[in-house]
Amino acid sequence: MDRTLQVGGQETALPLFGPRDTYLKRLRDAFGVQLVARAGKVTINGEPEDVRRCEAALLDMERNLNRGEPITPDTVERTVQRHLSGPGEAEEEGFELWPGLRPRTPGQAAYVRAMLESDVVFCIGPAGTGKTYLGVAVALRHLEQGNLRRIVLCRPAVEAGENLGFLPGDMYAKVNPYLRPLYDALHDLLDARKMQRYIENDLIEVLPLAFVRGRTLDNAFIILDEAQNCTVAQMKTFLSRLGPNARLLVTGDVTQIDLPLAQQSGLVDAQERLREVPGIRFIWLTDRDIVRHPLVRRILVAYRQESLTDPTDRQEEREHAEPE
Repeated sequence: MDRTLQVGGQETALPLFGPRDTYLKRLRDAFGVQLVARAGKVTINGEPEDVRRCEAALLDMERNLNRGEPITPDTVERTVQRHLSGPGEAEEEGFELWPGLRPRTPGQAAYVRAMLESDVVFCIGPAGTGKTYLGVAVALRHLEQGNLRRIVLCRPAVEAGENLGFLPGDMYAKVNPYLRPLYDALHDLLDARKMQRYIENDLIEVLPLAFVRGRTLDNAFIILDEAQNCTVAQMKTFLSRLGPNARLLVTGDVTQIDLPLAQQSGLVDAQERLREVPGIRFIWLTDRDIVRHPLVRRILVAYRQESLTDPTDRQEEREHAEPE
């Protein structure tokens, strides 16, 4: 589909397109379209829905400019994110999880609703969809509102295709690299002093999965991250830690399993075993929910398309496919 827009003369085009057309390039990358600008006209080429969203974003930017509002990289980014989400559930819900943090896509909105409504939630989706970040934000919301007394964050200590050997330091220093993504989410959402106080007072506990055996976690929001790297036995152990007045979230990406080939992923097993159990919610996020750099979506799509040329990988794709 092609669409040509008249955006005024050179005086309008220069601030609208950005220095060296950087704003147009951002629109191109975000919506996956081709953009050609000549003599105050912009031609957009791509899939119909992508073209419509890009056109709406560009017209929004032009309206802001006509109202005398300067176009900056920040305003471009906000406009892009608004139109990537579309007029779907994310905007209709209108909820703010944390100051300045809202779901950006309909899939993320459904994910957040599931966490707020259900005691046990599984979220499965590709990298960059906000599985961990939104989970930590909802957990902090429960903690701040006094609904639960603590947060427990877990991760399996499995290396992603590399053997790091023996790491220096005590037990906590050795496992810290595996838990870093959870700390990163906390650092983004809390100031350093508050985060340190919460950890020192055991309001937030970050630990490797192996440390939960034998414990009952009550009055807590419990998150298991990177769950695709759990064995079936580890998943069973983790799920059975759920105590009274507790909520449990399991997140993972079944296309990035780092377990030995002979071992079945506990997340894949749980997806088949528990999906019909009343009280357990499954949320599947897709490429449409990726909110990292726009190229992440294209990279993952390219890798997935390439894997389909290998019969072995094609069988794996069928096993890991999103249920109907």
